[in-house]
Amino acid sequence: MAVSNIVCEWLRALGLGQYAESFLDNGYDDLEICKQVGDPDLDAIGVENPSHRHKLLKSIRQLREKGAASVYFMLNDPNSLSGSAEILCVTPPPNDLDIVIREQLETDGVRLTAHPYSTPVSL
Repeated sequence: MAVSNIVCEWLRALGLGQYAESFLDNGYDDLEICKQVGDPDLDAIGVENPSHRHKLLKSIRQLREKGAASVYFMLNDPNSLSGSAEILCVTPPPNDLDIVIREQLETDGVRLTAHPYSTPVSL
């Protein structure tokens, strides 16, 4: 597969990477869109194995309940979403989510109040 994105990585983390291309071909290229997947969509995608369907529907339910932001990927190479990267999915309690996000932004050296993430207000 030539294309790799967050949906591909999510499917690989679930052990269902073989469906990645079909998900993308059917327009499910973002976790927010994947929240809408149901049984008829899995039919169209070609997921026939009952245990795969169950695993996907369970994960989709978690995406709906906790939000796509609850899925964190820790990659060996943060510049790449390759299949060889080590993936760790963490779902912190909702009250700790802000702390986890702040810590990760700090670790990554991202300052949301600085350029290019924000623009000074012109008077």
